[in-house]
Amino acid sequence: MKDLTQNNRLQIDERINQIQEAFEQRMALSIAHDMKFSSALDRFRALAFAIRDELIKKWLKTQDSYYRKNPKRIYYFSLEYLIGRTLSNALINLDLADVVEKAMDNLGYSLEDISEIEGDAGLGNGGLGRLAACFLDSMATLELPAFGYGIRYEFGMFEQKIEKLRQQEYPDNWLRFGTPWEIARTEKRYRVHFGGKINSYRDKDGHTHSKWVDTDTVIAMGYDIPIPGYKTETVNTLKLWAASSTREFNLQTFNAGDYIGAIINKSQSETISKVLYPNDNNYEGKELRLKQQYFMVSASLQDILDRLSKSGNTISELPEKAAIQLNDTHPSIAIPELMRILLDENGMSWDEAWGITTRTFAYTNHTVLPEALEAWPVPLIESVLPRHLQIIFEINQRFLDLVAAIFPGDFDRRARMSIIEEGEPQNVRMAHLAIVGTFSVNGVAELHSRLLREGIFRDFFEMFPERFNNKTNGITPRRWLRQANPALSRLITSKIGDAWTKDLFELKKLETFADDEAFIEEWQGVKKQNKERLAEIIWNHCHIRVDTDSIFDVQIKRIHEYKRQLLNIFHVITLYNRIKAGHTENLVPRTVIFSGKAPPGYYMAKKIIHLICSVANLVNRDRSIGNLLKVIFMPNYSVSLAERIFPGSDLSEQISTAGMEASGTGNMKFALNGALTLGTLDGANIEILEEVGEENIFIFGNTAEELIRIKKAGYVPAEYYDKDPELRQIIDQIRSGFFSPNDPTTFMPIFNALYKGTGRYYIMADYRDYITCQERISGAFQDQIDWHRKAILNVARMGKFSTDRVIDEYSREIWRVKPCPVG
Repeated sequence: MKDLTQNNRLQIDERINQIQEAFEQRMALSIAHDMKFSSALDRFRALAFAIRDELIKKWLKTQDSYYRKNPKRIYYFSLEYLIGRTLSNALINLDLADVVEKAMDNLGYSLEDISEIEGDAGLGNGGLGRLAACFLDSMATLELPAFGYGIRYEFGMFEQKIEKLRQQEYPDNWLRFGTPWEIARTEKRYRVHFGGKINSYRDKDGHTHSKWVDTDTVIAMGYDIPIPGYKTETVNTLKLWAASSTREFNLQTFNAGDYIGAIINKSQSETISKVLYPNDNNYEGKELRLKQQYFMVSASLQDILDRLSKSGNTISELPEKAAIQLNDTHPSIAIPELMRILLDENGMSWDEAWGITTRTFAYTNHTVLPEALEAWPVPLIESVLPRHLQIIFEINQRFLDLVAAIFPGDFDRRARMSIIEEGEPQNVRMAHLAIVGTFSVNGVAELHSRLLREGIFRDFFEMFPERFNNKTNGITPRRWLRQANPALSRLITSKIGDAWTKDLFELKKLETFADDEAFIEEWQGVKKQNKERLAEIIWNHCHIRVDTDSIFDVQIKRIHEYKRQLLNIFHVITLYNRIKAGHTENLVPRTVIFSGKAPPGYYMAKKIIHLICSVANLVNRDRSIGNLLKVIFMPNYSVSLAERIFPGSDLSEQISTAGMEASGTGNMKFALNGALTLGTLDGANIEILEEVGEENIFIFGNTAEELIRIKKAGYVPAEYYDKDPELRQIIDQIRSGFFSPNDPTTFMPIFNALYKGTGRYYIMADYRDYITCQERISGAFQDQIDWHRKAILNVARMGKFSTDRVIDEYSREIWRVKPCPVG
């Protein structure tokens, strides 16, 4: 601020005073507390309400502008939004961070301390939900007329605790103190129907129509959250739906004397939005999951069509006024739902309705794993959504007729492409429905998109090649660099200006400083500062002291076998065994950090966490190991925890089985914060390699094509066990109970999966190359100047991986939606 003109200083001082006054007013009138007796939560809520007022002013102008201009709009359907904390992000996007920090300082408070009070809105499981949140940020920043739709889960992703070295799940009641960011839209509610039966009738012209009757009804009420763009006037909307019963309770049941029954009926209605992703290992869990998906899309489509009507457009104009993006298959039940609305409620012919539907929806696929593609049992859909099942069968029949016309006599192809999978029971393949019922199908990294075209969706690509395209994922630099790493952001801005926050390709200018020793020293100082901060967080979370001069070797992501946390812990065990054997001559101290949650019903993932924590318990208590090796499992991974870990990381573990990770965005967040990548040629790792250069990244392991050849030749894990003594020692330790002396057989399922099973994640096949690559990394880390030079070049070449670039591609190439500046 030293270089600002006197006039600018006066404007800033006035703005600071306005924020102070708004804070004090909100403390008195909204919180109803005296400043002297306010709690930390009171101060957060008062500031949040004051900032929300700033958002609402722009929000109202944005919505007014959209209604006046009536542009084509983007509607993003996602069952997950991993939002994280809102206050800090809102301050950055409103360009108020420095002003508010000074205002709070004047009042004797710390903005950082106030921000720490806010809990995470963890309405997602991982990358898919975080991507959705980043996309909304970029849509607003690019001034695109966009809406997000999802569910207001009362309980988000569970709270994870490590007890007796195992994951334990507890409810994440993120709304226990309420949230200041949402506006309840009590005046606009929509009815969502389930069950019932179908009545068919003929009109006077002899046409058959269907009517869905005798349904159970749930009410959807929207809660709007403002989504500000960065330094724009645009504030878009994320609308999250909450379920309630049609009445407080069923009066007939109540009057019959069954008060408890009446309350249970009401409670069952509201269960739909109670919890993020129930455990669907049983029928009740599957039914609730399906109801959640339909609840969200039904309410959202009603809201879209209501807005369309208010804007003076007819339902036939929907494709010209709306592009609906399906974030994975979870919302794909929207396709038969829109068909039902057009057919049953608007009396359209099948061809007219299908034309509107297939020109409105687009589909993003997020997985190449066949078992991860959603499939719903036909009896379940028949029970919950009987009319939709009729429509799905009709879609399928017409589609298969088309397949038969294009590929006559190819009955195997018909069976492969059918939306209905034959079996006992039959299943509805939702990915097939999503491909057939949309105009665009995109993958999220070049390799992923190619594997879709050449692998699981090859038949569909051969039939609809024009539908398939790639949109490599990205991240928002506002949250993942500007907010997460303020020290590095300041250093970068001091050299190249702050245009990078809106155009990440501006970081390319940092290449000029990659050989500047003074800049490298400053860079190294920032990394050291961030590592010291992370070390304190580790102490506070895990009560373990770590050496900040060691390699901070980090793998933080959802726990899954294909993400291969097992391979990482095998390296840890290798180092442990070498240290215990006295082989420490070339060993560079390491702090290996894990964090991530295992789905409650995923047995093997929870076993992997148990093994990691058991190894950590052994290593960290062994005084002979000292600071040569520490193993940390940080519980309750979240967006806000990730924001602290990325800046302090030296090494980014992106070691999934080649061909199984769709994209990954953690790899981008690490690289943007100056960590070097250790990875397989999988997902977006390949494109990061292309951008940063092979000399600035560590690649190992078999490629997707090589693994296919290994599988065809017959993968025999025992061969790797027999020829590699270090690998054999690890496998024997796991089998013998070395890491679980009180329960020697507890890790036998891991042994059986690796040694006796199919070994489909190829851990043993990639082990030796992984260990060799880790040795290269240890050697490289000892040359700190060159290490940080590589880190600078990584950051400088991350321009491609901004969600601003991704959303620009979506808007031009898929949605055909133009920016609509407020005014």
